[in-house]
Amino acid sequence: LVRDEKGRKISKSLGNNITPDDVIPKYGAEVVRLWVAAEDSSEDIRLSTEILNRLADAYRRIRNTCRFLLGTLADFDPESDRRPYDQMDELDRWALLRLGELISRVRRAYADYQFHVVFHSIHNFCAVDLSALYLDIIKDRLYVSAPDDPRRRAAQTVCFEVLTAISRLMAPILSFTADEVWSYIPGRGKPESVHLVLFPEERGEWMNERLAGEWERLLEVRGEVSR
Repeated sequence: LVRDEKGRKISKSLGNNITPDDVIPKYGAEVVRLWVAAEDSSEDIRLSTEILNRLADAYRRIRNTCRFLLGTLADFDPESDRRPYDQMDELDRWALLRLGELISRVRRAYADYQFHVVFHSIHNFCAVDLSALYLDIIKDRLYVSAPDDPRRRAAQTVCFEVLTAISRLMAPILSFTADEVWSYIPGRGKPESVHLVLFPEERGEWMNERLAGEWERLLEVRGEVSR
């Protein structure tokens, strides 16, 4: 059952009905797909202009994060520039740890048909782990360091791993956006479409309980300092 933001059943007689023809010209089909995925199907579905506006903002956050990541890879060749895990800064290893946790959570959510968990997990990862933290911190490395500086290449390696994973994880929901992102990711010999590859898998070397515990505590302290 679909209801509006006030909990009323959506119907023509109440004048609160919203059709695809009303929505797609303004928001685009991707936001409609995102709305379907974002709703918890175990409860009544909510639909309103306010809800669609919020989802449009979330969509732009995901898309802009992907665009920023693509920008960091403008001079990156994954064949020659990737850095191994053991040559990365701790911050880079933390980002990969969080990426591994995202992959595990999203794959499990897809298997359980919990599509709203998929959406919220990807959006929160883009907004919190990436935009508000990791990508903000590595800008100095990306913009100031020499092009082939090992620490800069390490940051680019993380951005490459993150972008290739996110584009595959969001492909069933944001099909066109994921395919567009995939087409710009550097690398020779990759499949033509993101829909021709499998979901990513978390890597064992990314999982580190000590690192997870230390950074959880560090971010708690950072939150208190930021207040």
